[in-house]
Amino acid sequence: MMVRFEKYFSYFYLVCTIFALIMVLEIVSNRSHPAYKIAWIIVILLAPVFGGLFYVVFGGHRLSARTRRRMQPIEEQMTEALSGSGPDCAGLEAADPAAAGQSRYIRSYAGCPAFQNTLVDYYPLGDDAFPAMLKALRCAQHYIFMEYFIVEPGEMWDAILAVLREKAAAGVEVRFLYDDLGSIMTAPAGYDRTLRQMGIRARRFNPFIPVVSSRFNNRDHRKICVVDGHTGFTGGINLADEYINRVVKHGHWKDTVVRLQGEAVYSLTMMFLSLWDYCEGTAEDYDAYRPQVYAPLPDVRDCWVQPFGNSPFDGEPAGENVYLNLLGAATDRVWINTPYLIIGNEMVSALSCAAKRGVDVRIVTPHIADKKFVHAMTRSYYLELIEAGVKIYEYTPGFIHAKSFVVDGKTAVIGTINLDYRSLYLHFECGVWMYRAPCIADMERDYLETLEKSRPVTLEECRGLPLRTRLARAVLRVFAPLM
Repeated sequence: MMVRFEKYFSYFYLVCTIFALIMVLEIVSNRSHPAYKIAWIIVILLAPVFGGLFYVVFGGHRLSARTRRRMQPIEEQMTEALSGSGPDCAGLEAADPAAAGQSRYIRSYAGCPAFQNTLVDYYPLGDDAFPAMLKALRCAQHYIFMEYFIVEPGEMWDAILAVLREKAAAGVEVRFLYDDLGSIMTAPAGYDRTLRQMGIRARRFNPFIPVVSSRFNNRDHRKICVVDGHTGFTGGINLADEYINRVVKHGHWKDTVVRLQGEAVYSLTMMFLSLWDYCEGTAEDYDAYRPQVYAPLPDVRDCWVQPFGNSPFDGEPAGENVYLNLLGAATDRVWINTPYLIIGNEMVSALSCAAKRGVDVRIVTPHIADKKFVHAMTRSYYLELIEAGVKIYEYTPGFIHAKSFVVDGKTAVIGTINLDYRSLYLHFECGVWMYRAPCIADMERDYLETLEKSRPVTLEECRGLPLRTRLARAVLRVFAPLM
């Protein structure tokens, strides 16, 4: 075989080289992030024989025509269902034109309106949110929708599953959607079938099939729990014990969650149903899941709440643009929690410019890594940000998984959107934008308490790193978009 193959090697090499060249041209001409393009071009140049094939298998992120045809009517139906929701934003425009501009962007490009008659409760730890989630689930009378990236049997999931089984047996409509690749190491194989046998309508998002497919890159990273359309939870926690500190993996696990009660929950419901219909290939009446009457809630007259989704289907990086808009509009302070800091030039520039014009920009990242290479890439951004005036801290008790922005004490975003390429460009994500919600004060207090448990990263520390460490991080930075 080797002798016979040797005769044709020159032809094989030529075909692979031409294919690699075609892939490079495709990368240059597509609309992906420039850093993502550079990383893949380097991979192809380093391995010209198989680099093009690597890109086809692992690098493609554009959706197939069939997928777009399936998703487009579902997204249009969701947008139409939400189009008549939410109050007129004239009051917000009069109170704060910059906030109104942010709200208009989310409504226009993420299809999600702002609401007022909504209470928001903030939970500084998954440990705090878990009992509230269980209590809400036990009160369900009509339906429960849950959508998570990771599910793993243990104390947390077992308690939730017991309630779901009980409610399903009582006639409550229970649906559960989880990401197959996200749960591949935690959930048993075919777990959706097991759940269906329990009376729970369950689906896997993008079932993992080891074939040549670019769908590996598009994962469902959302965390959504909706009860009867009037109560919803979202934030950083998945359904596994480390998120509530029952199991210690990387020190103390710091996460954050918000509970919504009121009209804004309808957007979370629509986000869930849109991906559910995509997975099931169905189209249902979304209005059937809209509560007809919301009781007036106290102390929310000047509060605006706007849940939104980030989808790779529409080509609009809504999550990143919301963050960039927050940085651009900040006048006093921007306090950020993120487990990963793997960002493009746009975000580096926005953070640096905000700090340079006198805004107090602070970022808390983990001190204990969950993934060593990813953590090293996060640290590779410290020097240039600190030189620009950004203050960076590492959460010393363990791993901070929270994803939040708090701006000027009056605006905040909390959800599932990390500051990395996958969250910003490739995954399905969700977040909640809030303006003058009372819980923003709670978020700031928690942030200050978190800083007391975190160590500041100094400029001298970054400049004093050994040469080999700086070189290793520089190499990692090149391939950051692929992680």
